[in-house]
Amino acid sequence: MAIAFTFPGQGSQAVGMGKELAETFASARAVFDEVDEALGETLSKIIWEGPEDTLTLTQNAQPALMATSMAVMAVLREDFGIGVEAASHVAGHSLGEYTALAAAKALTFSDAATLLRHRGQAMQRAVPVGEGTMAALLGATEEQAIDLCVLGSVHGICELANDNAPGQVVISGATAAIEAAAAAAKGRGVKKAVILPVSAPFHSSMMGPAALEMEEALADVAIRTPIVPVVTNIAAAPTINPQTIRRQLVEQITGRVHWRQSISWMTSNGVDTFVEPGAGKVLTLLVRRISKESKGITLNTPETIEEFAKMYNAELQE
Repeated sequence: MAIAFTFPGQGSQAVGMGKELAETFASARAVFDEVDEALGETLSKIIWEGPEDTLTLTQNAQPALMATSMAVMAVLREDFGIGVEAASHVAGHSLGEYTALAAAKALTFSDAATLLRHRGQAMQRAVPVGEGTMAALLGATEEQAIDLCVLGSVHGICELANDNAPGQVVISGATAAIEAAAAAAKGRGVKKAVILPVSAPFHSSMMGPAALEMEEALADVAIRTPIVPVVTNIAAAPTINPQTIRRQLVEQITGRVHWRQSISWMTSNGVDTFVEPGAGKVLTLLVRRISKESKGITLNTPETIEEFAKMYNAELQE
């Protein structure tokens, strides 16, 4: 079993995530305490009690998702003796890349939380609410998505944002442009277009002001050599170089998330099991679409973590 840890991005959040872990494991509770201390507020209360619209705010959702994933990693390490070194690679979808870097010890947990809070605020400041959005094109090829972007661009910025899996491409840009592209999708042979519940047009050129802010913020943060190679969204290839990581975190704000290519690179280089620690199971479902031969495992409850630990230890003994 060759493992990669993959960390979820925005959209996976749900009120109550990680609460059972914190109630069961002191190691998980300590992670939520640490994020509260780093941000100077009780984000954990919002994570566990809501309200949902407050948790969904980009500035809250991003550090909240990171904390939930890191709580799982803490339980794995401290309660079951499985560290991030069990994986040959780590990767994260959009904000999940910061989680991957924290898990691989390239960023401190406190720095990752603070950067994600800043990232969320910068992204929201970049575009007034309502002026930008995103849409998932289900059943679309990359060529169909590009065609729809050309059509939508008559109404404003309309760009490819995420290549998530075969048949799932996300576009991002000005609200009028994205809505026009989505409305035309069926007529262009796309199965379905879904406007996503996001507060900004992530991974588009409209995020330029946020990229400038993050370049400044990242300049003041220490980035160490990760102890496990990080497969980045921008390059869909691994790196352990701190300066490359710093540069690509800035590029990622306006650049496309090459998730399908990232998973394909890892499967081509020996990974057969993708473990998703944190909220939801979005990445696990994407793995099944990208590589039918690979196994996807979601870890977000005491039971799933214990089951994974048993399986992992059994593999070591063989």
